[in-house]
Amino acid sequence: MSTTVEVLGLGNSLVDILAYADDDYLNAQDMMKGAMNLIDEDRAEALYAARVDPRVISGGSAANTIVGVASFGVASAYIGKVRHDPLGDAFVSDIRSTGVAFSTPPAAHGPATGRCFIYVTPDGERTMNTYLGASSYLSPPDVDEALVRAAKVIYLEGYMWDRPAAKSAFQKAGAIAREAGRQVALTLSDSFCVDRFRGEFIELMRSKTVDTIFANTDEILSLYETPHFDEALDALRAEGVLGVVTRSEKGCIVVEGEQTWEAPAFPIAKLVDTTGAGDMFAAGFLSGLARDADMTTCGRLGALAAAEIIQHLGARPNVSLEMLASEKGIRI
Repeated sequence: MSTTVEVLGLGNSLVDILAYADDDYLNAQDMMKGAMNLIDEDRAEALYAARVDPRVISGGSAANTIVGVASFGVASAYIGKVRHDPLGDAFVSDIRSTGVAFSTPPAAHGPATGRCFIYVTPDGERTMNTYLGASSYLSPPDVDEALVRAAKVIYLEGYMWDRPAAKSAFQKAGAIAREAGRQVALTLSDSFCVDRFRGEFIELMRSKTVDTIFANTDEILSLYETPHFDEALDALRAEGVLGVVTRSEKGCIVVEGEQTWEAPAFPIAKLVDTTGAGDMFAAGFLSGLARDADMTTCGRLGALAAAEIIQHLGARPNVSLEMLASEKGIRI
């Protein structure tokens, strides 16, 4: 693998099945609005049978982020697991077509390729039902040590903590990266994920396995079990990591010890779908980080990518983010 990889992501390799739905549909399907619910294969098949005019595209949180990084013109690679089946083949073809280096061998046996049913309500909120399938069988042998050592920044997905094998792969990558002196970033993924693994996520920071944390307001409040944002932010400062917190229309706030940087949200014409907003924000920020940009510029790149993604359906950019940044006068 080339040593020119700037950002490497590890995460769940899923196929997204996106559809518009109203609150009545969510209630009829017994879904918790705004949450990411883990489901089994039977439930996945039932939801697929009850689908409402979906759009199908490869996804997965960290995979979306790495595709965004590639769209910024930053060399990127991804490690994730699919089954050798039609959906898995589509995932591989799709992610490679975006310029991301992807060479994780597909599983020959076992669960089908994972998928995420994403329902977007008229208010732009997204509700996710995820069948992890083959993605949760990512395991330590899938982690290419040379690739991890070659990458400047390694980005890990909190959702991976839901399955032991993927968790072990995550830990292996983190240990290799730390030993190689690389920067290791973790996204907390969602507040329900934080509720499940709060203590372990905090330990990842305190053990110096990760040095950069991506979170939104709900996730950081959940992490420190407080309703007060300033209190949670102070707790994050005390961890000694680079903390990046998105605040929707309020933009983002970045802290490292006593230092603070802020970047505003970019104006948008219309909110269509919040799917992937956090993933794309991370893509912009990581792109800046990999190119040694200052924290404010990193935040602006993240805000720009998030603004692009929420104005259309789906979690992949519709335009070149590199060109978009250039048009806005932001240098990577």
